Amino acid sequence: MDLDAIATARRHSHAFDSGNAGAERNTRRAMWLTLAMMVVEISGGWWFNSMAVLADGWHMSSHALALGLSAFAYACARRYAGDGRFAFGTWKIEILGGYTSAILLLGVAALMAFQSVARLLAPTPIHYEQAIAIAVVGLAVNLLCAWWLRDHPAHEGHDHAHGDHHHHHGHGHHHGHGHSHGHDLNLRSAYLHVVADAATSVLAIIALLGGMLLGASWLDPVMGLGRCDAGVGQAQGLLRDSGRILLDAQMDAPVVAEIREAIEEGPVPARISDLHVWQVGRGRYACIVEVVTAAQVDAGHFRRALSIHEEIVHVTVELVRPLD
Repeated sequence: MDLDAIATARRHSHAFDSGNAGAERNTRRAMWLTLAMMVVEISGGWWFNSMAVLADGWHMSSHALALGLSAFAYACARRYAGDGRFAFGTWKIEILGGYTSAILLLGVAALMAFQSVARLLAPTPIHYEQAIAIAVVGLAVNLLCAWWLRDHPAHEGHDHAHGDHHHHHGHGHHHGHGHSHGHDLNLRSAYLHVVADAATSVLAIIALLGGMLLGASWLDPVMGLGRCDAGVGQAQGLLRDSGRILLDAQMDAPVVAEIREAIEEGPVPARISDLHVWQVGRGRYACIVEVVTAAQVDAGHFRRALSIHEEIVHVTVELVRPLD
């Protein structure tokens, strides 16, 4: 199939991104299971006086909220996928969900730090055996949720495709569709929450065993403090990745170099005088490019040159002729 045929096939594709159905389903399952375990851990931690178990329970409460937020983002993205007000589809609703979940992670870390310091300053007796049993069950629940929420890089997402438009004065638009192999940041945020919970459960078990076998009751709140630092690191990474997408701060993405190479190193002498690239889906990018060339070619020539890059699904080309 030649480049014209590829471009035509993409222009006539009318699939749109309605979210990741499997991820939405598994996120809901993880949310309900996390809610149930949250009740058990908060009740057990309070009753048996274990800061580690209680912190894990509060950690789970925030993660249940975050999982619900992720599921809600999937549902909204699916519901409004065909809404014409969303020019590039509803994928960024999922990114916004991931960004908000990262903020919740920071809140959880702050809460755990406060409770752990309070318990260090005012230690109380702990019922170790019962608390350990609850922490082990909590760990099993977290591992099951993490299994459900693991991301599949090979997941094929579909992006909203629109019709092709051609304008005068050398403007041309190519709207396409393709398959993505990118990661789902909304799913990643949910996954990070349950992994953080799993780590908290492991630390709680270690702290409780140390307290029971060595008499080191101070390990219980100290482990809570240690968990805070890891939670902050996870939140920062997620905030950075989702924030870059929401702010369109992606002019350093590899696709930018691919666009420059396709236009400036092609058979037709040309240079790019202005370029804007932003992400519109999982592994999907749109670009507006101003090309200066004296060659007698139209904008379609450069659209065809870019069509070999499947991740570029929306292209606007403006031609500028150099002054004599």
